[in-house]
Amino acid sequence: MTELQDLAALIRAGTPLIVIETPDELRVVDLFRRSLLQVWRALYRWSITEGLRRIDLDSESPSEVAPDASTTLAAIRGASQRGVYVLLDFHPYLGYASTQRQLRDIMLRRGCQPHTLVLVGNKVELPGELEPLAVRFTLCLPDTNALLKLVKTEASAYATEHGGKRVEVDADATRQIVRNLRGLSMTDARRIVRHLIFRDGLLDADDLPELAKLKFELLNRSGHLHYEYDTARFSDVAGAARLKRWIEQRRGVFTGGEAPPGLDPPKGVLLLGVQGCGKSMLAKSIAGGFGVPLVRLDFGTLYDKYHGETERNLRQALASSEQLAPCVLWIDEIEKGLAGNGGDGDGGVSRRVLGYLLTWMAERTSRVFLVATANQVNELPAELLRKGRFDEIFFVDLPDTATRAEIFALHLRSRALDPAAFDLDALAVAADGFSGAEIEQAIVSALYAAHADKRPLDDALLGTELRNTRPLSVLMAEKVDALRAWARERTVPAG
Repeated sequence: MTELQDLAALIRAGTPLIVIETPDELRVVDLFRRSLLQVWRALYRWSITEGLRRIDLDSESPSEVAPDASTTLAAIRGASQRGVYVLLDFHPYLGYASTQRQLRDIMLRRGCQPHTLVLVGNKVELPGELEPLAVRFTLCLPDTNALLKLVKTEASAYATEHGGKRVEVDADATRQIVRNLRGLSMTDARRIVRHLIFRDGLLDADDLPELAKLKFELLNRSGHLHYEYDTARFSDVAGAARLKRWIEQRRGVFTGGEAPPGLDPPKGVLLLGVQGCGKSMLAKSIAGGFGVPLVRLDFGTLYDKYHGETERNLRQALASSEQLAPCVLWIDEIEKGLAGNGGDGDGGVSRRVLGYLLTWMAERTSRVFLVATANQVNELPAELLRKGRFDEIFFVDLPDTATRAEIFALHLRSRALDPAAFDLDALAVAADGFSGAEIEQAIVSALYAAHADKRPLDDALLGTELRNTRPLSVLMAEKVDALRAWARERTVPAG
């Protein structure tokens, strides 16, 4: 059945109370107008500013009832013919016992016609006594055809407001824009489309990053997701050849919308490794490799002292990420967010969080590619590591000699220094056991030394800083060696 048929069936069945949570009031009213073509009823709309008006006639009738809630319900109860009453933002007045009683009398048909009352608001919370009597109706989100029609309508509006100047439209970019608007209400989609069109009179590929940012700001009302504006390219990351090739092989399937028959779309990877070896940069480069937005889930903001709030926060964050699809969802240092899952010291919250996350990972159908990074494998729950949770588990090891030389070149070049002026091979040998982050900090320290001595940076200064640095592979040798030994037979090398 269609959305309109479902609504008409509820009215025809004499449903006493329908609740619709949406910011799109105009669409709700229009939907009820069209439903009258299938089942006749008198249709009324109420708001605290306009009062009660009949709106199914050729012209809207003026309100003859005071706009307060009690008087309105009395008028509905005294109506001589049954009707549908769309009440906008009426739910705050249900906090009064007298208003609840009046509403219950109407719903129970006590001395009145079998009316259908409709409560419409962005979020409608009912008193416990009324919730069992209500039917919650969810509006369908606009499909591709509706969104394409919306884009054409707003383009026409732009032309009208700018003396007939037409919007320049790139067909391929417009298709991507429409695809990325899926999951939004018509009101929210219209707001974004108008912004994209009216800012420059164009719809082209340059609008896609702006669309992703606007969509994120619109959906991330909980604040548990962070939009990473600066994703990286694979060329910005040294090494990790296997991981890069793995992503490239799956890019077309992930971004194309539909996987070929028998081929499941990629769902995610777990990046284990030594601290400072580039897991965070690889997470950013995966988003860049797919060409989609990157959002980071901050587990620390999910936890709440009130019962059930932590799990609800996780559900909201994951739901928001699905509405942002296609995207990469990055959970950094996931073992810290799931700490305590082995016991009940936190009242079982971590167990429930892990359970919901695992269920979501297994059952989601949206194009959200999960990238989780971890440093301490011994703190990860076994359920997360079993085959099928992630498509692959990659191990990001300490860089080899060739990769260290490449890291030196990347960081020198990013600081406007010519790598050719340095002996990269000798520096790479001297930096044996260093992570990428440690190499970067050695360059920074050497630059400070060069600035203090009023001399250019050279191999000698870099060599001195390398000799004065004790890398993590030395400071925490036992732990690093144990991690590398564990990963050797259990994971796929990223490089």
